[in-house]
This record gives sequence, structure tokens and C-alpha cells, in this order.
Amino acid sequence: MYDQLTIITGRAHPVLAQEIAEYLNVPLGNCTCSNFPDGEIAVKLDQNIRGRDIFLIQPTSPPVNENLMELLILIDACKRASAERITVVMPYFGYARQDRKDSGRVPITAKMVANLITTAGADRVLTMDLHAAQIQGFFDVPVDHLYAAPVLDQYFSSLKIPPEKQVIVSPDEGSIKRTLQHLDNLGGDLVIVDKRRTSATETKQANLIGGPIEGKIALIFDDMITTAGSICGAANVAKSFGAEKVYLCATHGVLVGPAVDRLKAAPVQEIVITNSVALRPEQMLPNLKIISIAPLLGEAIRRIHRNESVSYLFG
Repeated sequence: MYDQLTIITGRAHPVLAQEIAEYLNVPLGNCTCSNFPDGEIAVKLDQNIRGRDIFLIQPTSPPVNENLMELLILIDACKRASAERITVVMPYFGYARQDRKDSGRVPITAKMVANLITTAGADRVLTMDLHAAQIQGFFDVPVDHLYAAPVLDQYFSSLKIPPEKQVIVSPDEGSIKRTLQHLDNLGGDLVIVDKRRTSATETKQANLIGGPIEGKIALIFDDMITTAGSICGAANVAKSFGAEKVYLCATHGVLVGPAVDRLKAAPVQEIVITNSVALRPEQMLPNLKIISIAPLLGEAIRRIHRNESVSYLFG
């Protein structure tokens, strides 16, 4: 059935690629990625892929520019090796936050990156929890946009927290729609953290909208944790308003800059993320729980390969 399906990975997240290959019961494609002495990226496909349905696993996570350039070169290598179809599996899309002109004389880099991926030769993109869903429209090829909510909510359901004891927290007003999806799946009450920008680089969280939260278990959901300032601020506010326990949850654990130190100091029971981004040993925390999205991506790949609908995975 899968004689024409080939999974190839760059260096951004080979562990995730191997998990996906194992889920689909197919061998991982043979490909060598390296660097020339001057830093240029070298790619060589070590097997025949002529006429094959290629799925390239490469989140454009930090180092973003290195991983993005490697992805573009991989696409070009597959195109020139006569692949039948190339699907870019990019669970984390770097540059996604540069999706609009929020001041004068700035680029819309997310659109430019989408153009680069399309121009390089991608026929389709499979991604997850884009920072803004409208980024799908930046691509001139089909985009399958998955959500990690079912996987994450399944974990929290396994904790068997009584709904009357549970509060689903949005870390800011902009995340309310995402938070409502978790609320529908898990039950409980909705609480919104009132976040105000104090400068171009800093925000302040001081109040809660909704509640009550005192004596309850707060689950704070966001799409990504980068420097962890906003989500840790939300955790501090929830705790100061009397939450018994606080869980932090996000699809993408980017964890850059002061993120690890902030998360260590935050009053949280557990930090739950997916493996959409590969973490280094120094980013690991004792209360960090990583949920695998390999089965979800693997099932989407299976259905794309068979030209079947993947819409039921969007929930």
C-alpha cells in the first residue's frame, strides 16, 4: 500500500520523523544533510525517489534560518530527483508572527516564507496550530492545518479533574477562541487574563475576567511558549487569585531566551507541550510533560497519501 510513500527528514527534528515512520510502518528515507566548511548546507538523497509521494519532515524552529534554508534545499533536491509530489510537513512554522504590517515600513515575512516554500517546489503543506489561521491563505498550494487540542485535551482528561473544580484560562484576549475549544472538550469555567502592553517589548498581567478561580485547578492554554513571559505572567495572576494548582499548556515549546528560568520560577504544577519542536537537554524541566503528535501527523500523512479527507483531524 505504501510502496510510493517516502518520508524524508532534515536535521530539525529527526526523532519526530522516526516516530511518524514507525507509526506508518515505513522505513525512513535515506538522506544526508551536512554543512560545507563555509557553512553552506549540503543535501544528498541516498535513494531513488523518482515518481514517489514525498513527505518532508522539517519544523522551522530555532535555529530558524538554518532549518528553513535546509527545508528549501531539500524541496529542490526532491523536485530535481523527479518526485511525484512533495508535501512539506512543518508542525511549527517559523516567522508566523510576522503575519501583518503592524507599523510602517515593515515586511510581512510569513507571506514571503510561504512564497519561498512554494517556489522551491512544494506541492502541499501540512502544519499545526499556526499563530494566525489566516496564514493558510499565504500559500499558493493546499494547506492542511491540524490542531493539537484533541491530543492535549486527551491528556488532561486522563487526569480526571472534576469539571466543577476546573477552570480553563486564556492568557490574553486574543487567545479566547482557542481556549473555547478546550473548554468545549474539557468542561469547567472560562477565565481570561487581562493583559496590557506597557511598552514595545513588555506586557503586564494584573486582573482576571470571569471566575471564580479560588481553590480551583487552572489550565492555561496558548499556541506557543517562546520567552514564556506572557504565560508565566498569567500563571502568577491565577495563583495570586487563589488557584489551587496551575497547569501550563501549549502546542509549541520553543523555549528561547529566559523561558527556562521563567518556567522554573513559575508557580505551576506541570508544563504540557507537544513534540512539534525538538528540545535540547538544557531546555528540559522536571515538571515538563511532552505529548507526541506523531500519531496525529502520521494519520494525516496516511490520508493525504491515499487522497482521503483529513478534515476529521482538524477538531
